[in-house]
Amino acid sequence: MAEEIKKKREEKSDRPQNNRRERPVKKEDDGMDKKLVSVRRVTKVVKGGRTMRFSACVVVGDGKGNVGMGIGKGREVPNAIDKATIVAKKNLKKVSIVDGTIPHQTVGKFGATSIDMLPAAQGHGVIAGGAARAVLEVAGVNNIVTKIHGSTDSVNVVKATINGLLTLKTREEIAARRGKNPEEI
Repeated sequence: MAEEIKKKREEKSDRPQNNRRERPVKKEDDGMDKKLVSVRRVTKVVKGGRTMRFSACVVVGDGKGNVGMGIGKGREVPNAIDKATIVAKKNLKKVSIVDGTIPHQTVGKFGATSIDMLPAAQGHGVIAGGAARAVLEVAGVNNIVTKIHGSTDSVNVVKATINGLLTLKTREEIAARRGKNPEEI
């Protein structure tokens, strides 16, 4: 009798509840690296006082050239991070990487932020600020030198870095566009 009661309790605890805050979270291992770039506390002043909310910026990548960023907002930090992760996975973009570095020098711009990115030799490492470093590491870039000019706001730096990485073209892509062999370029 006692065993049957225990089994029923276990089955009942496995069921999803109607309470939205205690909903079971589906964990899936999809091979993606996730980095939290920033969490901001946002205050809205209303008639009854102040309402606190949180905004999170997350960068997601697979280390093989796919990278995405997302911003999520919620009443609690974990909710904001989960929302940002979902948005980041939807916004994955392919980036050209050659031998762990970028194929050529590029400049990424977003708003008042611009970031210069230079390819580096093997073993040089990732020389970049916090927000740019997160994007480059999850994208799979191992050797690069960067310099941020203008605004250093973390969300703008992430967007500028991704914009700069999207402008990269490999030798094969340029040759295919021109209708030539890669050796000719």
